[in-house]
Amino acid sequence: MWNYCCEIQREAERRRKAGMNARWPTTFDLINLTSGSSKLLGINADTISSVCLQFIVSRNAKRRCPRFRASGGPKRSLGWLPFKRRDVQITEDEITYRKRNFRFWKTRNIPLSGLKTGSFVEDARGRWYVVFQCEVADDLPAGTGKIGIDLGLKTLATCSDGSTIPALRHYRKYQSALAVQQRAGNKRRVRAIHAKIANARKHQIHEATTRIARENALIVVGNVNAAQLAKTRMAKSVLDASWSMFRNQLRYKASRHGARYDEADERGTTVTCSSCGARSGPKGIAGLRIRSWQCSCGAFHDRDQNAAMNILSFGLERQAPAEEIAA
Repeated sequence: MWNYCCEIQREAERRRKAGMNARWPTTFDLINLTSGSSKLLGINADTISSVCLQFIVSRNAKRRCPRFRASGGPKRSLGWLPFKRRDVQITEDEITYRKRNFRFWKTRNIPLSGLKTGSFVEDARGRWYVVFQCEVADDLPAGTGKIGIDLGLKTLATCSDGSTIPALRHYRKYQSALAVQQRAGNKRRVRAIHAKIANARKHQIHEATTRIARENALIVVGNVNAAQLAKTRMAKSVLDASWSMFRNQLRYKASRHGARYDEADERGTTVTCSSCGARSGPKGIAGLRIRSWQCSCGAFHDRDQNAAMNILSFGLERQAPAEEIAA
């Protein structure tokens, strides 16, 4: 179904390049074109509509046609089957979809009354999960602190209060064992090691972001461009740090705890004195080796903590959005 949407999109693009009057298909167009295919494919019409909707969302976000989903080979896409609440019957340990019963083991209590949608998803190791989207009332503690965060490679994050989050370099820790299994052609162990690296990274970031969201009412993070740095010789370290995951988790956890999350322009934060505002810090590529410096005003700075303090100052100066003030 996804690949059919890709073909429709690419055909529209070919026609536009040929000078023909063709527009990009909408969600309504794709749903009309796939009408009546649910019986042939053995899936519900709501599942087909959800795939069409997600295709349009992905296309609009990237402003180009998404890639085809391969069903085999080394680049095989992971399984994904969305559903609506009315399409399934759910008990405490079993879900029924299209007259097929699947047993599952819950990782947390599920409020069935608030369930809206869900999906069957596959992980890289071939294990299947059922995911439910529910409405859950948040009763989470709200902090009163204010913190600025400077992201880095030697330390994952340096905070304006002087605390740091270490960069555990999960990939580098297991890369020797990974290389051995890759040379041996043991695909099962390779997938298992990759999963272990990903789980360890997520665990560390979840612990750090949860603590920050609990303790602070204002969280300001530098907007370092991970995608651009991932194209340089620092790519392995940048991808291992997972700055984007760190910021995404902070964003939604801050919302759940009632905190304000903001991203500030980090340009010049390391060379600007957080006490007097003078740009007297070490500059250039050679200056990156200098981790502490003293300003002409007499203030002595740790390079990363000074940047975090400047990032916090930018967040304090910026006015909160109207909807947050009204809330």
